[in-house]
Amino acid sequence: MLKLDRRKSRRDKGSDQVMESYTEIKKWRWIQMSKVASDHEQLNKLHDHIIRETVHVAMKKVCAEWGSPPAPFAFFLMGSGGRFEQSIWSDQDHGIIYDGNDDECQSYFLELGKEITHGLAVVDYELCDGYVMASYPLWCQSISSWQQQIKQWLQEARWESLRHFSTFFDSRVVIGREAYLKTLKETAFSLLKSQPHLYIRLVENVAFIQKGIGVFGQLLPETRGEQAGTIKLKQTTFFPYVNALRLLALKNDVFLPSTLSRFKLLENNYPTIGRYRPYFQELLDFRLRFCKHARSYKQVHVVHKHALSKEGRQQLKVLMKNGYSLFSETKSIVEKECSLW
Repeated sequence: MLKLDRRKSRRDKGSDQVMESYTEIKKWRWIQMSKVASDHEQLNKLHDHIIRETVHVAMKKVCAEWGSPPAPFAFFLMGSGGRFEQSIWSDQDHGIIYDGNDDECQSYFLELGKEITHGLAVVDYELCDGYVMASYPLWCQSISSWQQQIKQWLQEARWESLRHFSTFFDSRVVIGREAYLKTLKETAFSLLKSQPHLYIRLVENVAFIQKGIGVFGQLLPETRGEQAGTIKLKQTTFFPYVNALRLLALKNDVFLPSTLSRFKLLENNYPTIGRYRPYFQELLDFRLRFCKHARSYKQVHVVHKHALSKEGRQQLKVLMKNGYSLFSETKSIVEKECSLW
């Protein structure tokens, strides 16, 4: 059985309080959120703590009905949570790796995944539209099944399978055996090195970038639907930075998932890439500043064009342009390095 130490979680929070229900965690979340809403690092530490507390409550509920876990396991985050890049609101992207291969293990950990997913929803983490959650078999597997899954994703090299792989790679363990995830990433690195053409396929998989700037240098807001008049920060501005650094991390066996950490580790290998790191940090701060009053997960990924001052619009354009330049430069680097193999 995996022993979960809640004392560490409480030290992270700076309190000896232990929360015993999802509603209690939710209430505490929104009391604390206002205190860290303008500090990216502290905000993400708070998210980590809230998620850990929620998993602890889920574990207690499942253990009461199903008994202790039948095998050691790891619960990990993906997406913005995996990259330590969440805003005030966030959705769910998570999975489970367990060290066992029988039906009992699969049933148990799927049940745990379902309870965690339910708990996080109660605590105000929106369900993932793409079903990237430990409540689904694709994201809740044994170590050996996960290894086969990663191999299959890369061998198929289809748009959807590579999207799943990229989602998986931006991951980190928040509770459980970190070595399990490290083993899976090592499997991916080995496969990619044996088939270098896959790096090009991964570039192609994320090559489309939704432009946020028009030919005359104007911002391009949405023109239809409920988001008319807004700029999609996620698609137009975040993705070029995130995708570029993921590609370089895969090429250089970088385990850390955070974009800022990837920048720091890769700057020696690619000195010209390092100049884009301050822009990404600025982008994180920009989102917190302009989305601090968001009332839903959808709202933290957009900014209303008319809410931006002249200086704010100019700042956003600079952040976009540098993201596009970074991705273009990264694409050239990967293509050049692969041509030498």
